[in-house]
Amino acid sequence: MSTEPRNVVLVHGGFVDGSGWQGVYDALKGDGYHVTIVQNPTLSLEGDVAATRKVLDAQDGPVVLVGHSYGGAVISEAGNHPKVAALVYIAAFAPDKGESVSSLIADPPPGAPVPPILPPQDGFLFLDRAKFADAFAGDVPAELAAFMADSQVPWGVDALGGAVAEPAWRVKPSWYLVATDDRMIPPPAQRAMSERAGSQVVEVHGSHAVYVSQPAEVAALIRRAAQG
Repeated sequence: MSTEPRNVVLVHGGFVDGSGWQGVYDALKGDGYHVTIVQNPTLSLEGDVAATRKVLDAQDGPVVLVGHSYGGAVISEAGNHPKVAALVYIAAFAPDKGESVSSLIADPPPGAPVPPILPPQDGFLFLDRAKFADAFAGDVPAELAAFMADSQVPWGVDALGGAVAEPAWRVKPSWYLVATDDRMIPPPAQRAMSERAGSQVVEVHGSHAVYVSQPAEVAALIRRAAQG
């Protein structure tokens, strides 16, 4: 009998909600996995980790915990939960102890695209709607990219500043999907974080929204992590 985890928990990043995981969800459900999506409020890292832990508490066995973008910071902390067997980063931040998204983006590589993040309003961030598709969702159908731009979730400045206390990737196996056409998190930064974490890495020609545009590739990596 297989002992591989059959539970998958998906954690979204900033500016979006869990609905973007639909394609990945469908692919994994079709393979018999039990898939749960965390609707983390992205107000603070502490709050998002707490929301993720509540979902992990409810699982009936080992879990593959998956994070996209800022969700990588969330799973780096929440992944210390005893039910988490493996971590999967999808074009995601993988902070070390004491690091935050803010600290990781403070010194971008030379020539890297600058995400079109508007100045904060009342402690929240949005992407420039006119530039959202090019920056975040360059390989997503235009109508869907426009919907994503117009349905943005306010991203709390406090969430970006939340520092990871104990990075789970230091003690648990991890996998990482590098999106080679990413204009939000530069691919060289993704490669550096994945190498530091000792992750097993795949590279996919995709935008930052690779989990939306190429769900089969993302689901394939999650299956690999489950099979260990």
